[in-house]
Amino acid sequence: MPIRLILVMTGLVGHVHLQEGVDEVAIFGPTADVLNEDRKVTELLDVLRRHLGMDIAALSMLDDDGLLVVQVVSGDATGFGIAPGMTLLRGKELHERHWMGDLPAVCPDTSRDSRIVAPLASALHVGAFATTCVVDAAGEPYGLLACCAHEPRPALRDRDAQFLVMMAEFLRTSMVGLQRMWEARSRTWRTVCDVVDAGGPRIVYQPIVRFETGAVAGVEALSRFPDRGEGDGGPLGWFADAKVIGLGPELEMTAIHQALSALASLPPGVKMAVNASPGTVTAGLVHLCALKEKDRQRLIVEITEHEDCASYPEAMRAVRRLRAHNIHVAIDDAGIGYSGLAQLLRLRPDIIKIDGMITRGIDQDPACRAVAAGLVQLAREIDGTVIAEGIETIADRDAVVAAGIPYGQGHLLGRPAPTVEAACTARTTLDGA
Repeated sequence: MPIRLILVMTGLVGHVHLQEGVDEVAIFGPTADVLNEDRKVTELLDVLRRHLGMDIAALSMLDDDGLLVVQVVSGDATGFGIAPGMTLLRGKELHERHWMGDLPAVCPDTSRDSRIVAPLASALHVGAFATTCVVDAAGEPYGLLACCAHEPRPALRDRDAQFLVMMAEFLRTSMVGLQRMWEARSRTWRTVCDVVDAGGPRIVYQPIVRFETGAVAGVEALSRFPDRGEGDGGPLGWFADAKVIGLGPELEMTAIHQALSALASLPPGVKMAVNASPGTVTAGLVHLCALKEKDRQRLIVEITEHEDCASYPEAMRAVRRLRAHNIHVAIDDAGIGYSGLAQLLRLRPDIIKIDGMITRGIDQDPACRAVAAGLVQLAREIDGTVIAEGIETIADRDAVVAAGIPYGQGHLLGRPAPTVEAACTARTTLDGA
């Protein structure tokens, strides 16, 4: 029989009664048997408690009678009056309220939240908590994961609930190598949060050149992060790691905000492209619609093709709203991604960006030239245009020009520059680099 582990909101465990109107309602049930304590679980709860700056964390089980049974406790158990084996009579109800969102996932100050049972929180000296529901391998609800503090914790943020979700996911899957994996993700969490809290990654700007004139028609805002050593993976590695721990949209949004601060520095007629995953487009990009009209017209949102944006109704609605406010939409890395032509046809972007894997060495590869020519024809049919990325040689440039591609981007045409002004000084001609 599988071990059914639940993490209980420890602040609701203790020898007290709650006054509800005129009826005094018992909270706690009989002492129950507990699972054998697992050292790895205890150590992980220690990590969780210290990371959030809390006084206690606990692991519990929801039994067949609807009781929440405290299993493992880390921290000041005595101060909260709890111990392994204690049970909560209304545990099932509590779990359901969290599952339905009736109780907050993060509460920095219990005295300021009307949804918190103030007398109980006061009796147990609970000033703040963070909690999340956990599920089993089949996706069925098991219970709650939480940390508590005696005093309010103003530094607690909504994203800290995602940290608990990550812990619950580890506990749900496998105990093998759990501590090692958790420590790695915890380090990633800290490094990503440090970047976000510092205002986001450093932004550089790479020119997008119109081949016919050699003039800069736009710039792409690119993120640059601190070096994490071997296996860093560069910017793509940072964004991939942030996505794994649930902070992908937040990291992308900080990068976008950084880039937008340079919009006012763009020369007349030059546009700026920012990168966003479908999740970020859905989560927060629509606020770009509040920009001034002149800024919206100069903005391009590049959506990576590696995720099938067109399969998500919420993302498609967000894209339509962006376009309704005259913000241009581009598909990044076209020709190599997940959804290919199907996504291009459904999304019908204003701009198709051909990935450097196709353009590099295109002069020597008939198949790549055929793909490029096909995308040019598709862009014409949907009233869009094409940008070729990864242009590094004169031969590459000449081949994409011959394929009918009007715009290019790459080291031959201009390397990323620290400012918009520096990026916009790049120029190229068709007869030399």
